[in-house]
Amino acid sequence: MPRRKARASPKRAHLLETAWRLFYRDGYRTVGIDTLLAEAGVAKMTLYKHFSSKDELIVAVIKKRSEEILAGVAAAVEAAGNSPKRRLLSIFGWLEALFGSRDFSGCAFIRAISEYPDTSHPVHRAAWTHKRAVREMLVGLSREAGAKNPAALADNLRLLIDGALVAAHATGKTTPAKVARVAADQLLEAAKE
Repeated sequence: MPRRKARASPKRAHLLETAWRLFYRDGYRTVGIDTLLAEAGVAKMTLYKHFSSKDELIVAVIKKRSEEILAGVAAAVEAAGNSPKRRLLSIFGWLEALFGSRDFSGCAFIRAISEYPDTSHPVHRAAWTHKRAVREMLVGLSREAGAKNPAALADNLRLLIDGALVAAHATGKTTPAKVARVAADQLLEAAKE
């Protein structure tokens, strides 16, 4: 089926928000279209007016959430001031706040990748695109902070972040963000040598 143009409308926005809440809480594959429609209070025709398939809806949800997260992280980095080290480490403060939020339920992107393991699937690709965008942000911050090999530091930091996301989800604690911040600080210092 041909891709439909994304149209800004209140119903589309409502569908995206409802889908996000359900997918994040219950999983992408678990939530059926009928459940989504009942929860959103819209007809099937409304859904298919905006999205040609459930997969297209999931991809739109992932892209929207990615934009929101990247904007939130960028705001935290900017709020950290001019110190390159503080800017880079501010990501872990942002994570700590995320982990402490009432609705934190793990990483939506890791979940998407695990539920859609085929690397050519659009959902998998959308989630991995987010992970690559995070890495690119980390490369830039690592370069600013004086890392000799910014890409290598970014790869290590991304692994720390993903590990902290999983550990925070498993434990329900914010501690993994603090532990990851200490490790990130040590990695940064070693990356400057």
